[in-house]
Amino acid sequence: APSAEDRHYLRDRALLEALYATGCRASEVVTLRMQDLDLGSGLCRCMGKGGKQRVVPLGRIAIEVLKKYLESLRPQLVKRSPECEWVFVSRGGNRLSRENLWALVKKYVKRAGLPTRATTHTLRHSFATHLLSGGADLRTVQE
Repeated sequence: APSAEDRHYLRDRALLEALYATGCRASEVVTLRMQDLDLGSGLCRCMGKGGKQRVVPLGRIAIEVLKKYLESLRPQLVKRSPECEWVFVSRGGNRLSRENLWALVKKYVKRAGLPTRATTHTLRHSFATHLLSGGADLRTVQE
């Protein structure tokens, strides 16, 4: 649902792709640091509940969108604080909050005409469902 006319189109598209491609929780995505991404290898390191760390693969589309965001928009957003370690930042260069992410998802859910009950967690469930549909092992997806 993000369109090129949206002010932060690249960031918002990258956020949504990261949520779906990784199956991460909202809090895990907004706390991603630059050092957690290895786009060359297509991997992302996430810190989960209880400090559990896991490495998840990123799909081709997520990698492409993240690269565009990191090369084009993010440098403008962190101009005042170039040492910012967070991947996803606000227009002031600060880390996006879970609430910011939630509001963005709600905005795009409405724009896409999806049921209003859809949330960031819906993307997590879609990720898991699509893995299982593709033949992934249930226990692996649960882990």
